[in-house]
Amino acid sequence: MDAIVIAGGTPGPEDPLYPLTQGRPKALLELEGRPMLQWVVDALEASARVEHVVAIGPGPEFGLRFGPNTTCLPDQGGMIANILFGLKTVQRLSPGATHTLLASGDIPAITPEMVDWRVATVEAAGADIDYAVVERQTMDRVFPGSRRSFTWLKEAEVCGGDLNGVSVSAACDEPLWNALVASRKNALKQAALIGYDVLLLAMFRRLTLRDAERRVSRNLGLKAHVTLCPFAEVGMDVDKPHQLELVRQYLRARGAA
Repeated sequence: MDAIVIAGGTPGPEDPLYPLTQGRPKALLELEGRPMLQWVVDALEASARVEHVVAIGPGPEFGLRFGPNTTCLPDQGGMIANILFGLKTVQRLSPGATHTLLASGDIPAITPEMVDWRVATVEAAGADIDYAVVERQTMDRVFPGSRRSFTWLKEAEVCGGDLNGVSVSAACDEPLWNALVASRKNALKQAALIGYDVLLLAMFRRLTLRDAERRVSRNLGLKAHVTLCPFAEVGMDVDKPHQLELVRQYLRARGAA
């Protein structure tokens, strides 16, 4: 399976990371001697289950090092444009590909073994969208004080992961991506997109993971699957300075071990 890394974007003055980035791409934030994006690409390149990596964002001109099976593409100016550009590249590199892995460029704590596991779960599900979630206790055990945004479900409290699977055919649906991205920060837009029944059940903690799959599949007209991920690292993205420091300490301790 091929993997696409979305690492475009430069924090503006209103972003919590701006004092650390100062007009430079977020993906270049340094962690233990390596840019954040380098950690993500290195894990994907070392995976036994990833054939090609398509990295969208900063390139070798910033000191990043890519292997022979990694294609570096410039930022296209927006998340949707980057995803679609990456998918076209995957279709060119692997014409018979049915699914691809979507990774954000700000999960530097992932390892090749975690990537291998995630590819296997995406292949087993065979869904149009396979979304990873991480339970709060898993996140708190590895990254206490992460302050991620959690959602209450009937059987668990979870946050979203940033290593997800999509079918190539569904992922090329530009209107769907427009709707998904537009609803990311707006609960009412999310409800209109995935169904008010889903939002209400979640609010009252009556929604299970399997209910969510079934209802979202019905409302979006595609096959959705939710994977409960045992790896906090998949859900530990870096959006705020304290999260950067948490991940930096984690990588330092892992390197020492």
